[in-house]
Amino acid sequence: MPEVEINGTRLHYQFDGSEGGPTVMLSNSLGTNLHMWDSQVPALAEKFRVLRYDSRGHGQSPVTPGPYTINGLGHDVVGLLDTLRIEKVFFCGLSLGGVIAQWMGVNAPDRVNALVICNSAAKIGNDEFWNKRIEKLREGGIAPVAGAQVLRWFTEKYVAAQPQVIENMKKMFVATPVAGYIATCEALRDNDLRDSIQRIRTRTLVISGTHDVVTPPSDGKYMASQIPGAQYVELNASHLSDIEDSAAFSAAILRFFSAKDGQ
Repeated sequence: MPEVEINGTRLHYQFDGSEGGPTVMLSNSLGTNLHMWDSQVPALAEKFRVLRYDSRGHGQSPVTPGPYTINGLGHDVVGLLDTLRIEKVFFCGLSLGGVIAQWMGVNAPDRVNALVICNSAAKIGNDEFWNKRIEKLREGGIAPVAGAQVLRWFTEKYVAAQPQVIENMKKMFVATPVAGYIATCEALRDNDLRDSIQRIRTRTLVISGTHDVVTPPSDGKYMASQIPGAQYVELNASHLSDIEDSAAFSAAILRFFSAKDGQ
């Protein structure tokens, strides 16, 4: 299991694709692990070296004592790149990963060639939303909320058509350590990048899902309006658009990362 020790923890990561190509880094959403990107790897790996990792307290990256912050999770990314001796990456993050993408654009622009921010927001939810979720998790653990949370990630049509995918995502969600999940919820609760993203000068693509109830298109359009020169794409999907509309998602990020600056 490839992992590195940085910032008081161990981060699990995985490479796919040619070692000689430029690196695309993929950052997972809350309650998932690096396998949420499985559908994107074949297309990306033909041209890029693909780097995926499990966010702190998720997947095979262990839980560390809190509090977690988006600043800390962003420094985990920078630390991973430093340790792997990767100077710059094309960075794509979804939901939580999209917040980290914004952080990278604001705070570590010299480490990114281009950004894709997917199904995310500069400010996700509010204190009441997050505190209710945290209270429920502390009372009953992660399993009782898994079904409802995963169903929020996909449209009813997709849920009916792909029961095995839904079951696999529930298993991924339940496997997330509750302490890591709660600490990351607290980091998202306390994060607000609405007054910062105007400083992003990295070439940026924002992707939203038309049917996303977690981070609706209005959130994506807001980010695209605030980030100078940002492009905007909307897919026929809910929150995990990389899974629900995987072909269109993969094509969009591959086209964006392959384009020359200014195109």
